[in-house]
Order: sequence, then C-alpha cells, then structure tokens
Amino acid sequence: MSGVQLGVLGQELVPQSTGYGLLIGLGVAFCGVILVALKIQRAYLSEDSGTSEMFMVANRSVGIGLTSSAVFSSWMWINETVFSAAMCYRYGLAVPLWWATGLCFQIALMAALGVLAKIRVPYAHTSLEIIRMRYGNIGHVVFIILNITNNVFGCASMILTGSQLIYGISGMHFAAATVLIPLGVVAYTAVGGLKATFLTDYLHTTIALILIIYFTLSTVTHDAVGGLGGLYDKVQATAAQNFVRGNYEGSLLTFKSKEAIIWALILKFGNLALVVMDTAFWQKSFATEVNATVPGYNLAALAIFGVPWGLGTVFGLTARALHNTPIFPTYPGPFTDSMIKAGFVMPYTIKALIGDKGIVAFFVLLFMALTSTISSSMIAVSSILSFDVYKTYINPKASDKKLVQVSHLTVAFHGVFITGIALALNYGGANMTWIGYFRPILSCPGIIPLGLTLLWSGQTRNAAIISPILGFFTGLAIWLGTSKSLYGEINMTTTGMGLPALYGAIGSFFSPALYSVLISLYKPYKFDWRIFLRIELADEAQLARSSSVAQQAHSDATSTTSQEPEKDNKAHGNPVADTGVLDIASHDPERARSVQEKNPKIFYAGSDDSAASIPLDEIQHPLDAATLQKLHWWHRTAWIMFIVIVLVTFIAWPMPLYRNYIFTKTFFEGWTTVAIIWQFFAFFAVVIYPLYDGWSEITKGAKGVYHAVQAFVQSKKS
Repeated sequence: MSGVQLGVLGQELVPQSTGYGLLIGLGVAFCGVILVALKIQRAYLSEDSGTSEMFMVANRSVGIGLTSSAVFSSWMWINETVFSAAMCYRYGLAVPLWWATGLCFQIALMAALGVLAKIRVPYAHTSLEIIRMRYGNIGHVVFIILNITNNVFGCASMILTGSQLIYGISGMHFAAATVLIPLGVVAYTAVGGLKATFLTDYLHTTIALILIIYFTLSTVTHDAVGGLGGLYDKVQATAAQNFVRGNYEGSLLTFKSKEAIIWALILKFGNLALVVMDTAFWQKSFATEVNATVPGYNLAALAIFGVPWGLGTVFGLTARALHNTPIFPTYPGPFTDSMIKAGFVMPYTIKALIGDKGIVAFFVLLFMALTSTISSSMIAVSSILSFDVYKTYINPKASDKKLVQVSHLTVAFHGVFITGIALALNYGGANMTWIGYFRPILSCPGIIPLGLTLLWSGQTRNAAIISPILGFFTGLAIWLGTSKSLYGEINMTTTGMGLPALYGAIGSFFSPALYSVLISLYKPYKFDWRIFLRIELADEAQLARSSSVAQQAHSDATSTTSQEPEKDNKAHGNPVADTGVLDIASHDPERARSVQEKNPKIFYAGSDDSAASIPLDEIQHPLDAATLQKLHWWHRTAWIMFIVIVLVTFIAWPMPLYRNYIFTKTFFEGWTTVAIIWQFFAFFAVVIYPLYDGWSEITKGAKGVYHAVQAFVQSKKS
C-alpha cells in the first residue's frame, strides 16, 4: 500500500540510513544504560529486579523526584509535542492551552486515588487486583479486558503515529519503523522491570525537555520569525490566507474557537481514560513512598502543562506564518490536510528554520516520546498478564522467580502484539486525529465504575460488571448514530468529525455512572472496606507459611547437600530446587513480621479458608498509626489540589478568554513568554529536583562504582 493511500506521503527530510541508524542506535544505547544501572542497583543499592515486588512495584520505595519524572515521562506522549503543534496550526492558539489543561487534572486525580488505594489496599500490585478482591472473577475478567484494550490501543496508536512520522520524514518503510520502535524497549523493560522504566523515564525526560527548550528558543529567535513580536506580525499579515472557520473573525490569535473547544473536551475524556484505566499509573503510585505519591504526581501534573502550551503555540503559529514561503519544505506545493493530520507541522518547521541537524534532534525527541509511553505500557500489561491472569487463573502457587520469568515473557509478547495492532491500524488508514476521536468511546466506560470501587461502598458486583459494558455500547451507538444523522453516512471520514466523537465520549463516560447507581439500588449491598485488608492479610499468612516451609527446606537442603551431590537433590524432588519458594521467603520479611505482630490469629490459622473467615472486628490495619495518619492527611491534600487544578484550568483561566477578542501584540508576547518559562519550570521540577532528591543513592552508587574500578585497576597492576 502506498504512502498516498495511507495519507502520510511527505518530504524526505533525512536519508533512510539516518532513520535506521537512529532507531537502532538509540535502542541499543538505552539497553546498555539499563544493564549498567541494574548492575549498580544490585551491587551497591540492594535492589534486585529478580523479585516480583521489585519488578512490579519497585519495592514501594520510589521518592518524590523520581516519581514526578517517571509520571511526567509516561504522560509526555507524542500528542503533547508533535500533535499540539498540528492542532494549533489547524485551529489557532486556543488549542495548546486547552491541551495543557487536558493533561494535568487526570494526574491530580490519580494522586488522590493512589493514596486512597494505599489506605484501603496497602499491598496491592495492580488496580485489577483490587477489582478481583471486591467483585470476584467475573468482574476481574471484565476489567482485565477494559484495561488491556485501553493500554494496547493507546500504545499501538503511538507506534502508528511514530511510524507514519518516520516514514514521512525519512522514507523508511512504516512497517520497518513499526517493528523497530518497540524492539529496544522490549529488551530493557523485560530485563529491568518497573524500576528500570523509572530510570529510563528520567533519561527520556531529561533529553526530551532539553530538546523541547532548544526547539522552542531556536524557532522564536530565528531571523525568519523575528522573535515573539515578529511572529505576531507575520500571523496578522497572513490572516486572510489563514482564515479558520469557527474562530472569532477567523483569527488564529483568538481563544474563541468552536473546533478547539470540541477537541479540548474530547481530549479531556480520552486522557482521563488513558490515566485511570492504565495500570501503569496505578503501579507508579503503588511504587512510591508514603510521602511521595501526592507531591510527586502533582509536581508532574504542573510540569506537563508547559510542554503542549509553549511548544504547540510556537510551532503551530510559526508554520502558519511560513508555510507559503520559499524556506518551507513543501513550497511551492501545498501543505496538504493529510500532511497536517499526520503531524508534519513540527518537523517541517524545524527543517525550514534549523535544518538537517534539527531533524536529527527531532528524531531523537520522537524516540524519547514514543519509548517512554511504550515502556510503561509494557510493564502495565505484563503485570496484568503475569499477576492477574497467570498467577490468578493458571498457576496460583507460582513462585516469585516464576512470576518474574512470566513477566519477562509477557513483555516480549506485548511488544509483538502491539506491533501487529499498529500495522493493522496503518494498513486500515487510521491517523492520529481519528484515533484521538475514537479512543474515549472505547476507554471511558470503565472510569467511573473503577473509581467507585474505592470511593463508594454501595456499588454492587453486578453494577461494576454490567455498567461499563452498557456504557461502551451507549457511547458507540451515539457516536455512529450522530455520524449518520449529521453527515448521512458512516465511514472513516464522518466518524472522524468532532461533534459525533464528542457526543459519543460524553455518553461513554457518564452513562456507566447512571447504570451503576440504578443497578446498585435494585439490590443494595454495602461493602465493608476491611474485607480488602482481610484478603491481603490472608495472602500475607500464606506468604509467611511458605516462608517457614522454605526455611525448613533450605535447612534440609543444606544438610543433605553436605552428604549428596547436587544432582541427587534434584532427583529426590528437593523442594528448594523444584518450587523456588525461597524466592518467596525473601520477598519482604520486614513487612511480613510487622503484619504478623498485628494479626497473630490470621497467621496461626490452619488454612487459607480459616484465615479468610477471621471476624472483621479483629483485623488490624497492617500499617502503623503514624503512617495511616500521614496517608489520610495526604488524601485530603490530594483532593484539595485536584479541585483547585480543575477550577483554575477549566474555569478561572480559560473561560474569561472565550469571548470576542483577538490577542493584542503585548498580550500575545506575555502569553507565550509565560508558556516558555513554564518549560524551564518543568525542567527544574522533573530533571534537576530528582537529582537533589535522590542524591544519597546517586553518591552511594557512584562510590561503589569508583571503588570497584579502583580495585580492578589495582589488581591489574599487581
């Protein structure tokens, strides 16, 4: 199928060889960095990704700085960079701010839900584990499907977009780009687990923000642009050529834009689903320290604001000002709608102003944005498949070592699967705009039922299972019905229009709330939150019993080994060799001891059934009173911050601007200056601060490496 049919035929801005070299070289480089980092972690920081607790939730030990950097990186999708510029080109400067406001409130909400999960289910690994505790296996399976669908579709759409961009600017076949993009990520994610993604997320964030600031400043200060004042003058001078239907007086410099606000609302629904229904964001909250979740997540929420706002405004308007001038790559030909929808606004503007070195740097930025998304998606899906599917339904007695092995395999499986989905979307003719409109309809139905699992004790099992299914079909029917009603037919073009997608997203998001309440009221039931603790403590009791068996087995194995060869141990069915229970025994002894002291009856119960039947009044929360008090304080703080962010970014800031007003030159210069300053704030928040926050670990690892190198040199000399 040709590029014309796919709608991504563009100008070859760099040779194919450069594209292949960058994709393969960057993937290999990141694998090398992670392997070195893992060696240092094991040797000097007592962190081993060979345990499931470390692989899935990083031993729940991640601090504020690394949390903010990892959340920022996971949320810095290619949308915030490339497509904020493309949508600003189409609808004007209202889009980048709306885009920014559509990114931060979801992270603030996730901070509140994450802390609440720590209070009610303190040792959870995934959000689906909580679903199964409350609603049983059927509810568990329904939400597994919802989560994986959301994750796979979101991740595959990023690979689709990246492959089309790479094809459009380098001529590399999109199928080759589709395969190469996730390949290196599979390698380092499978080896390193969640902590590895935290470390690579930090590297992604650092490199990406440096490049974003470089691109923004280089563009604004270029002679062809002439600073912010020059940009304003050029946009005004070309206003007649750049008339935007639906904007006040057709201006790019007004906040009153009908299409921009429709896009903004769709984006808000879709992005909310991408956070709440993505296990990766729950895992990152489970992985944080008690005092790190709320400040870490909210710091990332504020930092992400500057990326689409500053970058989108500068590049979208610059492309509008220059696209009919000789320096633009498409001149004298037209800059077509298919090119804009494929995201070529930013790379073409970079080529025009910065040249070949700018395109190489853009390639690196593209790689950073894509792989940070893919790595968190891979950990999320592998955790679902290993912990929620394999351990729950296939091998409940799986050892810790076995779980990690399955996690490695599922990372590889997910990489192959999303590559196939991305290729299918490519050949199906999908583009990022259509996917952005469809995704909320697919992903939104589970949001409210999942939130109510932690927030409302009245939601029944039937309500949680049925309401998201009904919600999806409601949204789908509204989307397709509105497309047919407004445009007379249902196809990729009509379903990719703004209004049908908006109405479908609203139906998909809100209808499950109505269904849940009605179904719950039909046969009311009040859930006791202590049941979560009983289930967790029963699991902990099983872990403790496994530990004692393992210790006994290890003792027996030691005495036997002194008398028999190792092969005889295996031949006699030695439990240490066959079951791997020693891995479980060393899982988290300090936690087990703390929980055992508070709940001795559960630990001395004879079986798992009797442990689960301990009266609720006798159950003690496994966290101490001081920790619980802190968590409750953070929970209140998180909701206050969420409400403030919503009020400011939804109402107080944008709404007064939605009027018959075209930005003056002074106001535009001030507006864009603040947006660029926000990029520097983001750099300090998620690049500089994590170094300060983790300085003790950094120095400890550095000293270990220094001493190891010194010892190696001395041994060579001697």
